[in-house]
Amino acid sequence: MRKLKDQFGRKIEYLRLSITDRCNLRCKYCMPAEGVKSIPHDEILRYEEYLRIIGVLIQLGIRKIRITGGEPTVRKGIVGFIRALHHLPGIEDLAMTTNGTLLDKLALHLKDAGLNRVNISLDTLKPEKYREITRGGDFSKCWAGIQAAIQTGLNPVKLNVVVQRGFNTDEILDFARLTFEQSIHVRFIEFMSKEAASESLFFSNNETLKILKELAPLEKISKEFGAGPARYFQYKGAKGKIGLISPISHQFCASCNRIRLTAEGKLLLCLGSDRYLDLKTPLRHGISDEELIDLINNALQEKPQGHQFGRKGIMRLMSSIGG
Repeated sequence: MRKLKDQFGRKIEYLRLSITDRCNLRCKYCMPAEGVKSIPHDEILRYEEYLRIIGVLIQLGIRKIRITGGEPTVRKGIVGFIRALHHLPGIEDLAMTTNGTLLDKLALHLKDAGLNRVNISLDTLKPEKYREITRGGDFSKCWAGIQAAIQTGLNPVKLNVVVQRGFNTDEILDFARLTFEQSIHVRFIEFMSKEAASESLFFSNNETLKILKELAPLEKISKEFGAGPARYFQYKGAKGKIGLISPISHQFCASCNRIRLTAEGKLLLCLGSDRYLDLKTPLRHGISDEELIDLINNALQEKPQGHQFGRKGIMRLMSSIGG
């Protein structure tokens, strides 16, 4: 079997799959206040087109898939699509990143369809601050979704917390205490700025770790939980884990194992680069699987050695690629 490897010898086996650019929230760091223009429906990949591309990527060694958006649960037919992915030979792990607000009704159906686990984006435990940062979101719906995911067995449930100086740094220990109460992995993620005006929000995970140690001693654990770059720790007696994802202060590009496919059919080689391969156009013009394999392999050699966060014009709207 052919393997996806870039020019630096990194083996690619993890696909982040955006199935929609639409979202039912308007988080401040994800999109502007006025929102963004939606991609026309006919420009979005159809589920059968995703399955065709993924079938080829499986031949090349992709083993882990994470469904993202926008907000993936707002797309019609999501449960059936998860079921179809689950039945593809070769997929070892099928996960989803979501804001959790629709999980209360969907968690059981997604689990039954073959979804293994979920990451839920949550930057505050205070309802009024949640409403502020999501521009109108209801914290209770997100929390109900978290509990539904736990009860359904979409484990380990991971909370993704983007740490922002002056907004939620005072809640770091509140999030950490959740790991004593439930089997939740809380992951603190460094803020990735799209523009100079937002750079003041950056709070390094070195600072976060110092605060976490104020609660109790933390033990570093070596076991991986998923295919991502998080460093994991645990408090003695805690049910869950603490994760630190540090794309700025502890760049993890040397071990990058992922590519991204957007809802409009662009294969992104790096979140912090403007390079991509258009797969939708050749797909809709009858390209063969062998030709598709050659296209992907050739494009992968353009995957950069490291990200370029902070370079003007590089950052895309997170709403369109799911992080």
